[in-house]
Amino acid sequence: MTQTPTPLSLADAIDALASPYAHEQYSQLTGDAVLLVELAGPPVDLDSEAARRAHRNLRELPCVSIGVGLEALLPENEVWARAADVWIDANMPLEPVLEGIANNPIASLAMVQLTRHSEPLSIHEGLIAESLVYSTLQSGPEFTTWLREREARAGGEPCDEPAVRMLRDGARLHLTFDRPERRNAFSAEMRDALSEALRVVDSDDSIGEVVLRGAGPAFCSGGDLSEFGTLPDPATAHVIRSTRNPGRWLARVANRMRAEVHGACVGAGIELPAFTSHVRAKRDAWFWLPEIGMGLVPGAGGTVSLPRRIGRQHTNWMALSRERVDAERALRLGLVDEVVD
Repeated sequence: MTQTPTPLSLADAIDALASPYAHEQYSQLTGDAVLLVELAGPPVDLDSEAARRAHRNLRELPCVSIGVGLEALLPENEVWARAADVWIDANMPLEPVLEGIANNPIASLAMVQLTRHSEPLSIHEGLIAESLVYSTLQSGPEFTTWLREREARAGGEPCDEPAVRMLRDGARLHLTFDRPERRNAFSAEMRDALSEALRVVDSDDSIGEVVLRGAGPAFCSGGDLSEFGTLPDPATAHVIRSTRNPGRWLARVANRMRAEVHGACVGAGIELPAFTSHVRAKRDAWFWLPEIGMGLVPGAGGTVSLPRRIGRQHTNWMALSRERVDAERALRLGLVDEVVD
């Protein structure tokens, strides 16, 4: 059982964060791996130099900051809540987040630092930042350990049919992930096929609507684990993601796209639909970001697409806790736009 840190009142947290030693005290290297702040309480504004310094440091800490007590948050203190990395309310358990941080501290820190950094950036800039962080973690000890200890996965049998089916119906284009025997695991083949299809959409204004679906029992079960660790080096992997990143093309044509998801929507299975203008989920759909447990961060654009839908704090909660989110909860979060039977 992971020990829960003692939450600091907002006033006490500001005193601690105003110190020139705050980055040493709250650090996964030299101090506490988590800063837990009780956001409910008297209003605290940014009038003083100490408060301004504390607010700046809160967004720069080399640890994860978690805000609790949002149910009683005063409007005057919203500026402090927005600076925290994760929000925990009555419907979001704290323990899975703490366990995620304890089990994979490097990936957890990278996740919150990346989402802090990318919050004001363009989609393109955010995707480049995500890829650079992903490649860095591919060289790290947590991913190396996961690769060594994981159960080996066999790749799929070669298939002559395209990984993404394209069907034109007048002004509407249907794109379907078509590896149902692999639960539509997002392989390099599928990534390249989707990128190619979206380039067609981007260049053809006669396509008025695009519908993205998945064949079989799952929309997409996430990255193809049989391909993990098979590229020659992380730097080359970054160049590949910079060249063939379907998230970039999805964002470009988002106003013409909707996703219809069902069953497992894991990793790329929600990171990519989140770029589209409308996500319709079957009631059996469930959503999961497992990458922190592998020593990685979401790498299919999720650190860009999800914060734009549900906010940085809820994105970090999903990633660090690795909690599975059902369709109804996804609707409440704004992760999907409608739920149908």
